[in-house]
Amino acid sequence: MMKNDAFSQWLGITVVSNAPGEAVLTMTVRDEMTNGFHIAHGGISYALADSALAFAANGGGRQSLSIETSIHHLHAVRAGEVLTASATLLSETHKTGLYQIDITNRTGERVAWFKGTVYRTSKEWNL
Repeated sequence: MMKNDAFSQWLGITVVSNAPGEAVLTMTVRDEMTNGFHIAHGGISYALADSALAFAANGGGRQSLSIETSIHHLHAVRAGEVLTASATLLSETHKTGLYQIDITNRTGERVAWFKGTVYRTSKEWNL
């Protein structure tokens, strides 16, 4: 999946682990990802979490698409910090999946919390 994911590659994301319903991704925040206050733009942690959601939801081979997401930013993030997004499946039906993604810094402090719901299609990935 990462081979065809240009956006996650541009972010500098590394897939640490990936299995059906779960994923762990890391990335280092770069200077060009910060805003005028020299803290990471909120879209950066959001994008990392969204990628973790995609890897976890599609990890079993069934095509899944996000239909609702939200994020809570808890602490400021600065350039040079390494972020880890850990996605966990909370609930799954035939058509939907609910995921929690925790974003932590190098010391394990939670800097953001993301919730995502996906629609699970009946199609399998043919990569």
